[in-house]
Amino acid sequence: MSDTSKDQDIGDDPILTLDRFLPYQLNFLAEEVSRSFSRIYADQFGISIPEWRVVAILGQSGPVTAKTIGERSTMHKTKVSRAVAALEKRQFIVRSPNSVDLRESFIELSESGKAMYRDLVPQAFAFNALLKSALSQEEQETLEGIFSKLHQASRDFRRSGKPLKPLR
Repeated sequence: MSDTSKDQDIGDDPILTLDRFLPYQLNFLAEEVSRSFSRIYADQFGISIPEWRVVAILGQSGPVTAKTIGERSTMHKTKVSRAVAALEKRQFIVRSPNSVDLRESFIELSESGKAMYRDLVPQAFAFNALLKSALSQEEQETLEGIFSKLHQASRDFRRSGKPLKPLR
């Protein structure tokens, strides 16, 4: 990821240098951070990254539907379904029917799921602090502002429905 070469042209065709492409850089960093943190919960509880995301959402929000988990985690519904099934099989979550819409159910942490969540939260805080310790207080504040601006720019583009004008 430290490649500082400029994007190049080969003949008439531009070449996209992924290490300089912001969406790729953000995704790569997110994957790296997720995999690093996953060592903690995978080693202790044998759960995967998607399963942890479900547990984290349920721990924060309480009972929600699989659809809500998908929206909050940005995971595809099949990935959510597999994660929920794996957690249910290991009795970390329980389902209850939605009396308003019988096609879906509410999912919540079981007692063992709550215990796992309570064990992992202090470690999540410690991991968060470890990452933030690589930055000064000013850099942390700047990063928060950058995240906010990038989220807004991405949302604005998605909602606008307008095509981009290619840069050459």
